[in-house]
Amino acid sequence: MAIKAGSLVDACSTRITKTGAWRTFVPQFDHDKCIKCSLCEIYCPEGCIHQEDGLFIPDLDYCKGCSVCANECPRMAITMVLEEK
Repeated sequence: MAIKAGSLVDACSTRITKTGAWRTFVPQFDHDKCIKCSLCEIYCPEGCIHQEDGLFIPDLDYCKGCSVCANECPRMAITMVLEEK
């Protein structure tokens, strides 16, 4: 995918290229605190949070560690932790 200087890039553009490898922090979900409001999924700028078996799970291949999900969670069920590589 070639992007010219000054071009706008669509949201969720990292679905084309895996970008999770360069992040520093990763979201950690406390599923006991989660009220399943879906705000993490809605506000994730890369669309990499999805629901599996009733639990919200980030796709770490695409997660940039931006912490938007953690900041939007009304129950503080998501914390950003230093990723161990």
